[in-house]
Amino acid sequence: MPPDRNDLPTSADVFSGAQNIAGTIHRTPLIRSQQLDRLSGANVWFKCEHMQKVGAFKARGAANALSRLPEGTVAVATHSSGNHGAALAWAAAARGLPCTVVMPETAPRAKRAAVEGYGAVIVPCGPSLAERESTLQAVVRQTGAHVVPPYDDSRIIAGQGTVALEIVQQCREQGFTPDVILAPVGGGGLLAGIGLAMAALAPDMLVIGAEPAGADDAQRSLRGGVHITGQKPQTIADGLRTTLGRRNYTVIRRTVRDIVTVSENGIVRAMRLLWTRTKQLVEPSAAVGFAAVLEHGARFRNKHIAIVLTGGNLDLDRVSGLLATVGE
Repeated sequence: MPPDRNDLPTSADVFSGAQNIAGTIHRTPLIRSQQLDRLSGANVWFKCEHMQKVGAFKARGAANALSRLPEGTVAVATHSSGNHGAALAWAAAARGLPCTVVMPETAPRAKRAAVEGYGAVIVPCGPSLAERESTLQAVVRQTGAHVVPPYDDSRIIAGQGTVALEIVQQCREQGFTPDVILAPVGGGGLLAGIGLAMAALAPDMLVIGAEPAGADDAQRSLRGGVHITGQKPQTIADGLRTTLGRRNYTVIRRTVRDIVTVSENGIVRAMRLLWTRTKQLVEPSAAVGFAAVLEHGARFRNKHIAIVLTGGNLDLDRVSGLLATVGE
């Protein structure tokens, strides 16, 4: 069932979100590489959200959500594969609130360590969305915690969309206007938020999502016009294994031009190039946007493109293995 229209975030919520989180999160850099421009055939700027609080854009949504908690909230809880859990733990600690994060047993070790490092309690669960949600319900019954969902939540979507406001401002400061804003999509909070922001700021600018071919429910949902809620994702991009949220799907249908998919080799190649040419240590999910530019070269050739590098939380002991999976 689609969400009620009154339950959907608006462009105004993104602007309010920027005010809510001002002074709480970083204004992350917007960088470029002439080498990567030549390799891709496009003019590419990278929005460095891997340099954000907790190492991911998720800090934006968590900070906005916690600025709008119901009165009397005594604790917060969520389910997450890692970055949202760390973001919520960080935001909750700043407010002195207990936080519990339900995490799949398959979550990367570095992300589990980050969640614990910010003071949250981790409750393990199976890898499926159903197992995450049932475990979270048990936590709520036991603790009375207020749930802050990882992506299917108006506060989260609005908070994530603030990254687009920064991109537009930074592009203007550098004297250009992007033709495209490109962002990875998993649950869809970031892409939906960017879509809302650009619908108000620059409705003619293209907003395009990118996701792994092995987790392509968002593309199939957008192109087919039917929200796909079941998938068995097969991808190294662990942050993009979630299914597109209901609110997110509705917003994306209205504000996003298209979603493209990329191969696993493409993700690793893009990540390797970002590591070696820009010295930015991003995680696989963060490389998906640049992978799209490389794999869909004709579509993006000569365009000015702003790509969100979404996070930098990965197990360092996996780096050599990832590098070995694809050539230069």
